Amino acid sequence: MNWISNYVRPKINSLFSRREMPENLWAKCDECGQMIFHRELADNLHVCPSCDHHMAITPRERLTALFDNGVLVEVKTPEAKADPLAFRDQKKYPDRLRDARRATGEQEAMLVARGAIGGVEVIAAAQDFSFMAGSMGVAVGNAMIAAAQAAVKARAPLIVFAAAGGARMQEGILSLMQMPRTTIAVEMVKEAGLPFIVILTHPTTGGVTASYAMLGDIQIAEPNALICFAGPRVIEQTIREKLPEGFQRAEYLLEHGMLDMVVDRRKMRDELATVLRLLLNMPPRIYGDLPAPTPAPEEEADAPAPETPKAQDKKK
Repeated sequence: MNWISNYVRPKINSLFSRREMPENLWAKCDECGQMIFHRELADNLHVCPSCDHHMAITPRERLTALFDNGVLVEVKTPEAKADPLAFRDQKKYPDRLRDARRATGEQEAMLVARGAIGGVEVIAAAQDFSFMAGSMGVAVGNAMIAAAQAAVKARAPLIVFAAAGGARMQEGILSLMQMPRTTIAVEMVKEAGLPFIVILTHPTTGGVTASYAMLGDIQIAEPNALICFAGPRVIEQTIREKLPEGFQRAEYLLEHGMLDMVVDRRKMRDELATVLRLLLNMPPRIYGDLPAPTPAPEEEADAPAPETPKAQDKKK
C-alpha cells in the first residue's frame, strides 16, 4: 500500500479543493443589480436594501410577517374542478397546474388565512404571481368567496393582497365569471358593515383590476407597482402615442386620485394596524410593555384633600 498516494494526497485535495456553493444563497436585484444574501433579503421582507426595490414575495411569507407573532390559521377554500374545459395549448392544463404546485408548494394562486394585526383580528387573502401569473380562475373565485364568508362570520375586516396577470385563459368563460362572483363577495363584506382593504402589489392587471382589486374602502399600493387593466405597451400600440413617464405605476395613480396611500412593505404592518383601528373606531394602539396605571382606592379618592397652612391659619 502506498501511504502517500492513498492517504496524504486525498487529504490535501480535500483541504484545498473548491467547495460547491448552493445557487440559492444569493439573489440579484432586478432594479440596481445588487447581489443580496438570502438571509438578509428575507429579513428585509424581500426589499432591496440598496435601492428599496420591492421584489416578489410568497403569500405565506407575506402573511407570516404581517400577523402578530407570525401566527396564521389557514382558511380552507372549496376545490375547483381540475380541467373543466379539457383545455390544451403547448401543455395540458392539469400538467400546468401540477408544475405550478410543485414550484410554489401551494395548491392555488390565492392563500386565505386568519390572524391578528396590532391586536385586531382580520381575514387576509394574498395572491401568488408565481403561480401561473396569479391568474384568476374558479379556484381564486372560490377563495375570495371563502374569505368574505369567513370575515362576515368572524365579524372581522377583510384584507386582500392583489397580484395577477388577469383571467386564467385555460378556464375560458368560467374565468371571466369570477369577476361578478368576487364583486358579490366584496358586497357581502360591505353590507355587514366590515372594512375591506386592498393592497395592490406588482403587478395587478386584467380582470382582477376590473373587479375586487378596485373596490376597497381603502386602496393601498406598494412602491412602483404596475396597476392597470391593459399594460402600457398595449396602450401605446393602440393609440400610437408615447405615454407619460411612470404611467400606471403606483405613484402616478396616487397623484391622480386612484389610490389612498403608497406604503413601503416594511411599514405595511404598522400602517394597517393604524387604519384598521380608525375604521373600527377603536382606541389607538399602545406600544411598549409598561403596565397600566393602577386606579386610586375608593376611600382615598373620596377623602377630602389635606388643608394648606394658609387655610389652617384662617380657621384659627
